Amino acid sequence: MTARSSIAPKRTLATLVVLAVLLAVCAMAGRWQLQRADERRAISQAINAASRRAPLQLRAGTPPAEFIKWRQAQASGTWVNGATVLVENRSFKGRPGLWVATPLLLEAATHSAVLVLRGWIPSPLGPGARLQAIPAPTDTVTLQGTMTNQVPRLFELWSLEHRHAGKMPARLPVPGQAHPPEVQNIDLAAYGRASGLKLLPVVIEQTSDDGSGFGREWPRPSQDANQNISYAMQWFSFAAIAAIAWLVTLGRALRRRAGAQPGKRP
Repeated sequence: MTARSSIAPKRTLATLVVLAVLLAVCAMAGRWQLQRADERRAISQAINAASRRAPLQLRAGTPPAEFIKWRQAQASGTWVNGATVLVENRSFKGRPGLWVATPLLLEAATHSAVLVLRGWIPSPLGPGARLQAIPAPTDTVTLQGTMTNQVPRLFELWSLEHRHAGKMPARLPVPGQAHPPEVQNIDLAAYGRASGLKLLPVVIEQTSDDGSGFGREWPRPSQDANQNISYAMQWFSFAAIAAIAWLVTLGRALRRRAGAQPGKRP
């Protein structure tokens, strides 16, 4: 047996292993895309089902079972302006900015409130730029919006040097601070402790216009399951190509082996 003939089976074996791994990876990727398609269909069904329900009138004693994500809601109360915070790094039509979040006091006797995302304001950019003034009405207001179970979160970068940056203050309002504090994300429990309010376990994304000039196009999860199905078909096609290549490589190896056996005519 020559050195070349001894190397050939090793190369064939390596090729078969690589093709088998490629086949498995492509098949798993295709299955994952199908799972994502199922998830998006489920989200679409949940959004449609919630939108068909009658709008909920939020009160201090509203049963938690009524807090259905994406359901429309209406609330009346007074703004707790001193507990306003700004949520950082939120874009609107491609522009950087912040979300204005303020609790709406529903019942003064029990300090019951609901957190409202009132809208988007632009980040101050350039020398001398200032933050947009945030209206702070004191009269009773009535607003409409969509319920969600939390303020949409962003990934937080942590460092020892900036471990307090973007965190919820221990107390609201912050003494001596001219504008509302800026936070990266909002945890309702921490917000309740800082503000001294009994917050409902729900957040309202305000959709009704109140003349504040805030932007109000709230992010929604993608519901396009067809895109995932298309990707799945592509991955399964790659898997099929890998399977065919595996079979062809194995067939050629078996033919070479049969041809090399003693007693076979050249």
